[in-house]
Amino acid sequence: MSTRRMFAVLAAMAVMALGGVAHAQNKVVVYSANDANLDRFVFDGFTKATGITVEGVTAGSGVLFRRIASEKEKPLGDIIWGVSRALLQTNKALLAPYAAKDKETTPADFRDPGDLWIGTNVHLLVILQNTKDLPAAEGPKGWSDLLDPKWKGKVAFTDPANSGSAYTNVTMLVQSWGGDGWPKMTKLLTNTKVLNRSTLVFQGVGNGEFPLGMSLEYAGLQWAAGGAPVKVIYPQDGTVAQMEGVGIIRGGPNAEAAKKFVDYITSKPVREEIVRKFFRRPARQDLDLSKLPGGMPALKEVKLLTYDEAGWTQKRTETLQKIQDIVRSTR
Repeated sequence: MSTRRMFAVLAAMAVMALGGVAHAQNKVVVYSANDANLDRFVFDGFTKATGITVEGVTAGSGVLFRRIASEKEKPLGDIIWGVSRALLQTNKALLAPYAAKDKETTPADFRDPGDLWIGTNVHLLVILQNTKDLPAAEGPKGWSDLLDPKWKGKVAFTDPANSGSAYTNVTMLVQSWGGDGWPKMTKLLTNTKVLNRSTLVFQGVGNGEFPLGMSLEYAGLQWAAGGAPVKVIYPQDGTVAQMEGVGIIRGGPNAEAAKKFVDYITSKPVREEIVRKFFRRPARQDLDLSKLPGGMPALKEVKLLTYDEAGWTQKRTETLQKIQDIVRSTR
């Protein structure tokens, strides 16, 4: 090969290589545990705002982190989004540090001190009430009210083996009730209709199949916005704020695009639009929720309970077995 031709070939290879890098940085791979509608809204908006294409991979949060762990020698993903604080913290060795813009608007409790992850939204555990079947004034005021035998078979609840929020609901109450925790939980579970999926609880209350349900704030607000006679009850005896967040996967192929995604998904305008369309309470605290759809109370106006998330996560297997034993014994 002549010298001139060799240089031509090398130049062509350089152009191809640069093109490949440009193409790679024009894409971000997001591992998401969110529902498809929220993913589509965010991914389309991000691409429109930045020109960066999003490749979404959707699965349960545990499945996603197992995939990230299996790929850690050669990561294929850039972002993990829509997973709990407990899982983000447990798997932080798989994440890369990045200080999101405006991170100070998110409380310290909702972000990693080393900037390995940051909260995007917060779920509150609440009671949903169908006010057509059960007049608003006749509903329970808190969790303890659900122990009354008159509610037997009238409270929809998701099987904690299939739902992280349902597991938190049970363990939160057991912890808050102290020494009487498990006996009271037995009474509560006796009154419930245990369903396989969270959506069956939302639908059951919204459609009037059940007058009450133990569920999540956003689900009740969505059904109410759609015209269903659903009231969201913020329990007087307290609840917990379950954070979900986002993190950059360590060693991912599109690091700069990943940083832009974190800044986008945590930005104030995007969080406001997500409240408007999906009623997901933001983790950042500088939004005026009173001016947004749903009429959510500010987080400081909700009674929040102390909850040992790490401890209950650690003993999840044996606790789930105990819950299942109670459920079987009370059917």
